[in-house]
Amino acid sequence: MSTSRAVPVTLAEIARLAGVGRAAVSNWRRRHPSFPERIAGTDANPQFSLTDIEGWLRDNKKLNKSAEREWLWPGFEALGGRDETGAAIAEVGRLLSGRVSDEGEEIRPDTRELIERAVDLGQREGGTETFAFLLRRWLDVHVRQIATTPAPLASLMAQLALRAAGGAAGDSPGSSGGTTVMDPACGPGHLLLAGAEAARASGAEALTLLGSDRDAVLASLADSRIALAESEGHREKEWAQVAVRAADSLRDDPFSGTPTDIVLCNPPFNERDWGYEELATDARWSHGLPPRTEPELAWVQHCLAQLRPGGAAVLVLPPAVAARKAGRRIRGSLLRTGQLRAVVALPPGCAAPHSVSLHLWVLRMPAHGEGTPVSDRLLVADAASRFPRDPEEKWTPDWAAISAFVREAVEETDSPQAATYARQVPVIELLNDEVDLTPGRHIAPSPADTAPRLTESWREFTGLTANVNKSARLLAALDLATAAADTPTATTVGELARAGALTLRGGQQPPEESIHAGPPSDDGIPLLTVPDLLVDGEPRSWLAPGTAAVGEAVIAEPGDIVVVGVARAFSAWVHEGPPTALGPQLHAVRVQPEQLDAWFLAGSLRAPANARQAGTHTTNSSRIDVRRLQIRQVPLGEQRRYGEAFRELTAFERLLRRAADLGTSLVRDLGDELAAGRLAHQA
Repeated sequence: MSTSRAVPVTLAEIARLAGVGRAAVSNWRRRHPSFPERIAGTDANPQFSLTDIEGWLRDNKKLNKSAEREWLWPGFEALGGRDETGAAIAEVGRLLSGRVSDEGEEIRPDTRELIERAVDLGQREGGTETFAFLLRRWLDVHVRQIATTPAPLASLMAQLALRAAGGAAGDSPGSSGGTTVMDPACGPGHLLLAGAEAARASGAEALTLLGSDRDAVLASLADSRIALAESEGHREKEWAQVAVRAADSLRDDPFSGTPTDIVLCNPPFNERDWGYEELATDARWSHGLPPRTEPELAWVQHCLAQLRPGGAAVLVLPPAVAARKAGRRIRGSLLRTGQLRAVVALPPGCAAPHSVSLHLWVLRMPAHGEGTPVSDRLLVADAASRFPRDPEEKWTPDWAAISAFVREAVEETDSPQAATYARQVPVIELLNDEVDLTPGRHIAPSPADTAPRLTESWREFTGLTANVNKSARLLAALDLATAAADTPTATTVGELARAGALTLRGGQQPPEESIHAGPPSDDGIPLLTVPDLLVDGEPRSWLAPGTAAVGEAVIAEPGDIVVVGVARAFSAWVHEGPPTALGPQLHAVRVQPEQLDAWFLAGSLRAPANARQAGTHTTNSSRIDVRRLQIRQVPLGEQRRYGEAFRELTAFERLLRRAADLGTSLVRDLGDELAAGRLAHQA
């Protein structure tokens, strides 16, 4: 690789490129005088020239040829901003698909060289795979700016739309010839490709794919992605038309008047500047002008306006759209006309934003000859209640189970789960002052479902109380001296660090572009922050493994002590979970086991009096100077004796918290059952 600019790479990136650990790279740097000099950064976090590193690895027979795609990414990442890198990746896809580029004069020579290298690799190892790799890396870097639809969710949406389009009209669109699929806010094309795959599977002979996005880079990426799929994956069947435009669909629809069979859309959320003033008299608002605060209902009506008679649309929407007072008039009109056919609540974590239960809205335009309204019922399905998140465990969506449940609910099968968590609600019940379409409001758990859950909850609660009693007996039996004992000499964390008995590392804020929201991937590194601790203590974001952010992060390993450096969340505990990156004001302490007992140290540090001693001032927002926290100096054997007591105290605290949560749930469920009159009569 030779480019006119030096592409910087960190030690962590070199380790990933070479297929080794970071420690091995540090060892090479120390042992080999020929190892390249750093071109930027600091001695602690150096950066090196990618070209120099590649040459050194090749000369020393350490080049990992199996990771050739990995060598591409640093060059693309160094091109500049988000748009420059995205445009270069789009050009790679365009060339790999066989299209003639129309941007050659606008591309810098060094960028053109990098693009040609990627195209050459794609032609040797697979164009689709190479483009997908670059696109995935680009989306990972900009995950906070670009919300994409996960592939399993996109596939489910496409299946729901095809079924709804078949509906009362008979056959699905794909069974009788061509099918037109549209996404008016297509992003990088996830939903368009899912719609194409579902239509192919249903028998469509010719596909027309229409997409638009106001972000020109995203539109370009979607266009290249679809063209590449057409050239490599669908040679046996002709695509009737592919058109992706860079346009704001609400303000300037590039496909106005084009009848469409299927519309799939994951529109922007909560945008106030969506065109309220200039679109006040637009003909698309057949259910009424959307209020300024209801942009999602503008997208709903826009998607409906694209449909041919008998066509269907599926949208991902935030849950507030189903209940906000400002949108009740439009929701009521959608119900009265029968165009809104189903609302499905997904479990939190299925798509961004991961903290809320997003909804799927299924809509259908009546076919010619159908009465209006075509249905006097709305299907509501509550997958959020069917697949609850266990706060004690790491949770990722079980897409196979979620998709099966939603399909069973929509198809009104005899599945017990679908019968319990889904219901056809008469529209007349919904047309009240609220017109609240939230599925959970209209689905009452059945006795057959509640009884097993209560039985399981009581079983767990009984076990918890037994463990609480056991732990309480052990703690109550501790022989605490009543007389004042001689106070041993105290030392501080700072003094122990200087003596080499422990190491203290302060967490830091990773670059925003490196943070992924939601549950971590299987190999992702959870990122714990003080705001997480103030909510429920569970990390709400993560870092991708092997990235520069991970290489520079402070990682708490099992057995380390985590100390919170702010008074309002002050605590200290022995970390027992997976390796976790620490954010600002969190500190990782690693002890020398031949000098310090970790449980003794953690228990000593978290004493409230200790925090007051080390606080910078008296408010609960003050910072704690962790280096000033005090520990009694006692022999190691004595530390271990106290450490066992601290460990038991920690276990007791966890049991009490879980028992409190479970007890609250039991009170709620039993209250519902008693209020419903389900107490059995005495004989």
